[in-house]
Order: sequence, then C-alpha cells, then structure tokens
Amino acid sequence: MLLLHEVHTVAGRHEDEFEAAFRDVWMPTLARDDDARLLYFLKLAHGTGRAYHLVTITALRDGTAYERLATRVQRGDLRGWAGDVDLLRHEVAGKLLVPVDWSPMQDLDLTTIAADGREHEQALYMEDSAWPYEGALDRYLDKARTHYAPSLEQRTERSLLTLLGVFQAALGAPRRREVVLWQRVDFPERLPGLFTRELPAHVKGPGTWMHDALEVRDDWESRLLRSTRWSPC
Repeated sequence: MLLLHEVHTVAGRHEDEFEAAFRDVWMPTLARDDDARLLYFLKLAHGTGRAYHLVTITALRDGTAYERLATRVQRGDLRGWAGDVDLLRHEVAGKLLVPVDWSPMQDLDLTTIAADGREHEQALYMEDSAWPYEGALDRYLDKARTHYAPSLEQRTERSLLTLLGVFQAALGAPRRREVVLWQRVDFPERLPGLFTRELPAHVKGPGTWMHDALEVRDDWESRLLRSTRWSPC
C-alpha cells in the first residue's frame, strides 16, 4: 500500500468549493474500482498554522495503481477535474508514503472504505513529521518502535494519543529521511494544558522519548488536523 499525502494551500474564498470537489468528484470517482480510495480530508486546526491549509490522504493499492491514477490525472478522465481544482488553490505539495513494517496501519481493504459522503463525528489528529540525522533513519525507526510506541500503549489511561500509523517517505520524495507518525487525539480537552504550560521534567528527562529521541533527531514538526464530517476516516 502507498499513501498519497498532499498539502493544499487553498484560496480562502474558494475553500468550500475545494472541499466539494473532493467530496463530490474525487472520492466517488476513485471508488469506481479497487485501485484507490480517499482516506482523509483534513483541515489544519485554526490557530495552529497558516490559514487555508488542507490535507488529503489517498490510499493506493500498489505502485501500479499509483501509475494508473497519475495517468488519469495527467491525460485521462480526471485531467479536467485537476485543472478546475488548480483554480481553487495556490499550491499543492505531495509525497508518497509507505508504512514501515511495524506500523499499526498496513494494507487496507480499500473496498471497505466509505465513499458516499456519510457524516460522522469529527476527529482530531496529530501528525508528527520527523527528519532524522544523516545516517540515522534506521536507528530512529528502531527507537520509535521500541521506545515511543510502547510509551503510548503503557499509559493508556493517561496518554493523549493513539498511534494509528508510522510511515516513511517513499523513494524519490523531496526528503528521503522523513518519518510520519499518524496519531488520533483521544482527549482534545487536554490540549490546552499542552499549549499553556511547560513540559514537566518527568516527561523530558533521561529515559523519556522527548529526551532520548534527541540521539537520532532534533528536527520535527507537529500539526493538529481536524477531519471533516464526511471524511471517510
């Protein structure tokens, strides 16, 4: 499985039109075969970054499915749609991600992903993107597997997050040494404490992920992304 991760800088006055283009055309069109499905349509939470940044994540069955979809967008039935969408945004940055071998999210049965726009409760996600030191990609992934992931599981009652997936930038990405931790925020009401107070010493001292991960990276970014009511996942 491959994930097509795209960050769209949308023209503010066209935000609703842009959302409709994905809900009413992209999502149902992909669902006509088993190659691909839209998984997430997400908005950067207000007050946490640049305005009108939207994120879409599309699952692709394999490399052949990606090639077919790219051909459809470049010179097939989705070419006109892509041109219309370009008029609604200023820029789009895309990359392909692949799940690491221990990621909770692996191959998905794409036929089970809803594509009818049914509404549900919105969810909040924290996307952590990390760029390990040169030559430290494998050490970072191993440390995340043996340290970070267990730390979330062991603190089920106190943990803010559930780890849903761990992904690595696919070959040819702008930054090869990139890892994405995809996490659901289970207790949004706890976020103000994270924003308004310094981290206590016991969560950033030796033996903690905040401390020990500095051995393999010190360049990372967190984003809070909110799903729409119709987002498939």
